Amino acid sequence: MSDFLLIHGSCHGAWCWHRVIPALAALGHTARAIDLPGHGRDRTPAQAVTLDSYAQAICAAVTGPTIVVGHSMAGYAITAAAEHDPIHMAALVYLCAYAPVSGMTLGDMRRAGPRQPLAPAIRVDKAGGAFSFDPAQTAALFYHDCDPQAQALASLCLTPQPITPQETALTLTQRSQSLPRHYIRCLEDRAIPPEYQAVMEQAVPEANRSTLAASHSPFFACPEALAQRLHDIAQAARAPK
Repeated sequence: MSDFLLIHGSCHGAWCWHRVIPALAALGHTARAIDLPGHGRDRTPAQAVTLDSYAQAICAAVTGPTIVVGHSMAGYAITAAAEHDPIHMAALVYLCAYAPVSGMTLGDMRRAGPRQPLAPAIRVDKAGGAFSFDPAQTAALFYHDCDPQAQALASLCLTPQPITPQETALTLTQRSQSLPRHYIRCLEDRAIPPEYQAVMEQAVPEANRSTLAASHSPFFACPEALAQRLHDIAQAARAPK
């Protein structure tokens, strides 16, 4: 029915979507995920990774009418991609993600939040141009409602996060803002405060806002429910206007 491109958040990779892809397939959709530059199996050095390189990777992976889903920091990446080339994008979905504010960096937005739950866990490697999260804190921050198998996979696969993309401002135009846009707020999120997500979701029409009773990692905690929500978004996108 619909084609989905799934884009991961900070320190993650395509691997985090391995439960959602078959759940979407069971609902009749095609779905795929990619590693952004410097993530997962992509070995681009952190110092060479930019927000523009994220956008180019996403645009290269979109070949037809595609619903592009961005988790967490990927709200910036998918919006940057839409600013580059929106022609093949059927909709943008922000999954407990940063919905960009024009002229602000992701780092600016994070620091402007009402709380800073991630701050105690961030470990910065200035020489390497990246940061990572304290492994002792990741389960509580990101995966508190996920099963041990998912937590173990994450502990093996998390990679350092290039800093430059998160400190690059994005200017919004109608190229991205005229696309259908949806926001899925996660009510038990311990990484991006749910009350801050409630502010950011104001960037999309009220009818396109929804919630999941999940942590920051609904792709592990409730993949079938997430797939169903994405299915509903696809159905709404295909409904006669």
